[in-house]
Amino acid sequence: MPPVYSQTQLLIIGGGPGGYVAAIRAAQLGLKVTLVEGKRLGGTCLNVGCIPSKALIHAAEAFAQAREQAYGRSELGISVSSAQLDLSKTIAWKDGIVAKLTGGVGALLKKHGVTVVQGWAEVIDGKTVEITQPGAEAGDSPQRIQCEHLLLAAGSQEIELPFLPFGGGHGRVVSSTEALSFADVPQHLVVVGGGYIGLELGTVWRKLGAEVTVVEAQDRILPAYDADLVKPVAQSLTKLGIKLLTAHRVEGLNADGTALTVRDPQGALLELPADKILVAVGRKPRTSGWGLEHLMLDMAGRAVKVDAQCRTSMKNVWAIGDLTGEPLLAHRAMAQGELVAEVIAGHNRRFEPASIPAVCFTDPEIVVAGHTPASAEAEGAKHGFKVLQALFPFAANGRALSLEAPEGFVRVVARADNHFILGWQAVGAAVSELSAAFGLSLEMGARLEDVAHTIHSHPTLGEAVQEACLRALGQALHI
Repeated sequence: MPPVYSQTQLLIIGGGPGGYVAAIRAAQLGLKVTLVEGKRLGGTCLNVGCIPSKALIHAAEAFAQAREQAYGRSELGISVSSAQLDLSKTIAWKDGIVAKLTGGVGALLKKHGVTVVQGWAEVIDGKTVEITQPGAEAGDSPQRIQCEHLLLAAGSQEIELPFLPFGGGHGRVVSSTEALSFADVPQHLVVVGGGYIGLELGTVWRKLGAEVTVVEAQDRILPAYDADLVKPVAQSLTKLGIKLLTAHRVEGLNADGTALTVRDPQGALLELPADKILVAVGRKPRTSGWGLEHLMLDMAGRAVKVDAQCRTSMKNVWAIGDLTGEPLLAHRAMAQGELVAEVIAGHNRRFEPASIPAVCFTDPEIVVAGHTPASAEAEGAKHGFKVLQALFPFAANGRALSLEAPEGFVRVVARADNHFILGWQAVGAAVSELSAAFGLSLEMGARLEDVAHTIHSHPTLGEAVQEACLRALGQALHI
């Protein structure tokens, strides 16, 4: 049967954070928009990433606190008779949050007049995409959509180790997707990878009752973050009873698939029995399985290469989000999606953010924005300026003490000559909520004096932001 064609101005492949934001903004600007999504709106972030994992992190912390109270360990004078976990109810609650948010995305797209096509896209050329819809039969006419502009927002996928494939070991080996919906709390969970995904989920299942071992090939966990930020996290993991095996190399499964084999730094082979093995060694752009190769675009390694307006090497073909490489962050994809919509509509926009804050939702949390001390020193050496830094510990913050969370600090990095703020880092309870202040100060080109002389509410964790700047100026008040 010959294809059935339809026309649109902007065709978006992928309904994740970048794709759906681009669709909404383009529709607001008067463009005719069609969005194609093979699974569920919201992409990895809403369905099997950011949102469900943070929901489980909250549930696990609530259960851990209840257990502390049941064992009479609370210093607040609170005690309960027992703490029980109904995991099926916990998972249902998490799934309910996901359903509410993905349903909200669908409602927003409908409200703005975006045409949503449920199906799998196959790129034919830079102007044409063929859709395979669920339930389509062999004799059905294929649906093809032609467009003026094609936006690629296919996202990313988990990296699978060839010697440890997902589903191996009689279903023991899982990705982060399966680790969000275990039917039962594992007796022993082994996490391969000491990055933020592995540590977030490892902490969840430890707090829910599993024995957890983390295996990391490098000599410390969270190798992308500096040692000062990682230290409180490592101490917390040890206190929780999570076993950390750093500088250990994974070999694969043992003969009967019931244990993970690893080599320690001395070369000795160890077996780690596990009923679940979570492989969390990172993600990669989703570049295969939907015809991207037909466009023959310029690539940057495994990612699609784009310019400061998210244009690819083919005219009127655009790419955003994880497909374009690091950092693989939903809020980056959203910002790029909004930008592309506006550029197509004739606005003058470029994607050149002063910073893209990144958060690790471990216990305690880590947030970084802009330059680290090391990268700032490198810039200073290159451009001839000196760098100063200062930190303020949460142990001297009244709100942190009242939250039983004195661990961690806020650190500011700035130029020594003009006090221009270059970057922020923080580790501590709920510091993810400080990321907006960090990003705003960097985008506004703030100096130490701007933040130090802004009145901050008391008592709040945000006071540590002000105090770090005061300390950098030699005006520390509470330390």
